[in-house]
Amino acid sequence: MNLRGLVTIAVAFGMLLLGTPVGAAPADDDIRDRLAAVPGLTVVGERPTEPGFRLFDLTFTQPNDHRHPEAGNFQQRLTLLHRDVERPTVLYTTGYELPTNVTRTEPTQLIDGNQINLEHRFFTPSRPEPADWDDLDIWQAATDQHRVISALQAIYQREWITTGASKGGMTAVYHRRFYPDDVDGTVAYVAPNDVNNDRDRYDAFLASVGTDAACRDALTAVQREALLRRDEMLAKFRAYADSEGLTFDRIIGDIDRGLEMVVLDAPFAFWQYRGQQDCAKIPAPGASTDEIYAFFDETVQFSFYTDQGIEPYTPYYFQAGTQLGWPYVSDEPLADLLHHRELSQPRNLVPRDIPMRFNPGAMRPVDAWVRDEGSELMFVNGERDPWSAEPFTIGPDTEDSYSYLVPGANHGAKIAGLPAQQRAEAEATVRRWADVEAPALRITRLDVEPLTRRPI
Repeated sequence: MNLRGLVTIAVAFGMLLLGTPVGAAPADDDIRDRLAAVPGLTVVGERPTEPGFRLFDLTFTQPNDHRHPEAGNFQQRLTLLHRDVERPTVLYTTGYELPTNVTRTEPTQLIDGNQINLEHRFFTPSRPEPADWDDLDIWQAATDQHRVISALQAIYQREWITTGASKGGMTAVYHRRFYPDDVDGTVAYVAPNDVNNDRDRYDAFLASVGTDAACRDALTAVQREALLRRDEMLAKFRAYADSEGLTFDRIIGDIDRGLEMVVLDAPFAFWQYRGQQDCAKIPAPGASTDEIYAFFDETVQFSFYTDQGIEPYTPYYFQAGTQLGWPYVSDEPLADLLHHRELSQPRNLVPRDIPMRFNPGAMRPVDAWVRDEGSELMFVNGERDPWSAEPFTIGPDTEDSYSYLVPGANHGAKIAGLPAQQRAEAEATVRRWADVEAPALRITRLDVEPLTRRPI
């Protein structure tokens, strides 16, 4: 019997001892009191939210190292959007920091359920002090999720779905690989699977994405023009950085490296966050430096490649450079104009006092599990999202699992963007996993999910 079943039996036995019917809470019970009674869980506060919901800020005590729980602990942040203990629950693995504003994920909307947002370990403030970076790996993070789910299943005893987008989707899959029976299904959005870091498909993808070569050629042309106007671009970047108090000496190295990172990142970011509809907005030959600078700022964001922009994502770059792998995109079309090469390797984006060593085999067991043993998995990718170049692949032995490619979509791909028949199939699958009928449509301000600029 899996742990989830043991938790349910334990809760039921306790209720019988108290004379309370199984599945029913005491009449005067309040969800805040029940949360406060969960071992390791702290109710930090409650925020106003939409009618029909309650929004709690929480922390959960996690060992720094799950293999050595005696070696100290830290407080992991999470939020709970409470709907009803009789509804299913969605755990949204952010893969990064905790979002400031809580919105309902697509699976939460589909099942009209509760939603937990979980901050990934080592993203501040969910970081041990002092931090031993060896404790940041996919198993440790999966075990964080396992402990949170196990604790909260004492209250939320209906079905559970995990979900996440991008690195959050990857994180949700890693959790299932190590704890396959914790939940009833997983919906992973735009989640890449870099199982072989030496065999990248991103160059081939970027060479054919979109409807015509003119857009791709225009991106290369504006990259070259930006580097040809290096002095003017650097002057604008320096003026902006000085006005905002942004620096380059701690991580990125210097402003020249920062500029080249912005320029190099542009085609990938253009297709990741923008798309075919914006091809006409790429500055044409003869455009002013102001226009070129504005295009790169809108597409990549100059602030992203400063010390202050990179530092919050140190845990991601560390994971990429130790286990996850990273995308290689050739810089040959710009080689004659570059001062620096191989800038985008994770080692260049992590402070040098943090040691890193890449494990090239870390993703293979995950990939093999998805193909050979995975079940109740759904992958939703965007046709024009560069990260879809290396997706998870379900195999003949993967049970009750599905993979969808949303036509024309970028890194914000959703089930709602699928053709009608596929959309109906996917929505029905999520509801079947959650054991709910199609709920009455509820549209609230909680349903607006912004596409946030992140490394992945």
